[in-house]
Amino acid sequence: MRTIVDHLRAAGIVCKKLTPIPPKELSSRKKVAIYLGVDTDGYYCSVWHLSKKSRVLRKEAEELFTLHARLERHADTRITRNYIRIDAPLCSKAKTLMETKGWTFL
Repeated sequence: MRTIVDHLRAAGIVCKKLTPIPPKELSSRKKVAIYLGVDTDGYYCSVWHLSKKSRVLRKEAEELFTLHARLERHADTRITRNYIRIDAPLCSKAKTLMETKGWTFL
């Protein structure tokens, strides 16, 4: 979690509170670290950390969107800001898809 906070601080993003959400609570078996927080403006934000060896493709980006919808239902709130840190090669189509959906890369 310390590395996530450092990456957020380097990007100029400050969250008042970050709580880890295990993927099992969202009925997922993905190896992704999910954090739900509130930024200084009072908006809910989600921080995702995906670390793997193989390339992240468009199909996996769409799976992250379904996990995001489950996270909103689990937290019973609308999450307006999404930040993701990917420690793997990223497909260009997946990157443009995530950027059009409003996700910010750290």
